[in-house]
Amino acid sequence: MGWTRLYALIVKELLAVLRDPKGRAILIGPPIVQLLVFSYAATLEVRNVDVMILNRDSGHWGQELIERIDGSPTFRTIEIAANQAEVQVAIDNQTVIAAIEIGPDFSRNIEAEAPADLQVILDGRRSNASQIVAGYLSQISAALAAETPAGRRAGPEMVSTMPRNWFNPNLTYQWFMVPNLIASIALLIGLIVTALSIARERELGTFDQLMVSPLRLHEILIGKLIPPMMIGLFHITVYILAAVFLFEVPLRGSLFLLYGSAIFYLGSVAGLGLFISALSMTQQQAILGAFLFMVPAMLLSGFATPIENMPGWLQPITFINPLRYFLVIVKGVFLKDIPLSEVINQTIPLALIATVTLSAAAWLFRRRLE
Repeated sequence: MGWTRLYALIVKELLAVLRDPKGRAILIGPPIVQLLVFSYAATLEVRNVDVMILNRDSGHWGQELIERIDGSPTFRTIEIAANQAEVQVAIDNQTVIAAIEIGPDFSRNIEAEAPADLQVILDGRRSNASQIVAGYLSQISAALAAETPAGRRAGPEMVSTMPRNWFNPNLTYQWFMVPNLIASIALLIGLIVTALSIARERELGTFDQLMVSPLRLHEILIGKLIPPMMIGLFHITVYILAAVFLFEVPLRGSLFLLYGSAIFYLGSVAGLGLFISALSMTQQQAILGAFLFMVPAMLLSGFATPIENMPGWLQPITFINPLRYFLVIVKGVFLKDIPLSEVINQTIPLALIATVTLSAAAWLFRRRLE
């Protein structure tokens, strides 16, 4: 391999991106803005919730439960229903997301150390939000049960539910969102920069010159592969520093494992970008191709919706998505101190994706040479 030729090509690729003022602005400005905006705005938390309560209990504990729900910062308004018909209308009209029905024997059963009935009716049309609200209500009722006379005597076994949140005990949302953004924005930048690489050469008329240069095919591929990976590692470093020092996300795992897997992740992303670029004749086609892959990749990565909750026929498609694997590594390194064996299990698919996509891009290059 001609290291001098390869070095010259790498320097040429970096200068092509960094000399353009617009290119520099795109590489530095939007990723930082996205990190700051999405960390706060792209939230899956449920707040300012309207609920309805049908209290059929005349005792102390029913009123105590209402006061605790009213005092929670999660709930905005508490409507009191007179009968079940009002509950049905409120749920049908989406006036409230949940309705709590306190049975007539609620206080009496608590005093008698017997199970107390508490029915929660949820709006299934807003399934994710309603399930989160149900979790909040379960926590409130469990805390109430623990403070009843029976609960104080019998201990924790009197509490029906006692949620325990591993890795994020205070449910700080940035702890979940920022590690996800590290992987997602690296995908965005790496894919676009790589996808535009060869398409830009074609539009500028330098692609044919590159093909007849002394550079061999594998040298061209490596020269096109390394600059986007360097840019991606730079962005990942910036995101890690922001996560630790700006958002105060705990870094419990090994940076060595994170960066080692990031190289394979960026290799798979660059491979996909080169494949898209090899198929595209113009930069516009390359950008459209990158976004055509990127949007499904985000949706099918487990970023917002667990893969286990997706339809069975859709889950196998996620196996070709590099973001799926790197999300596990990033969140594991930050919040869980993920072991080496799990990092390897998630890195092997990234290496396979990189191998397949780079081989496909090389095949397309070879066809154009012929």
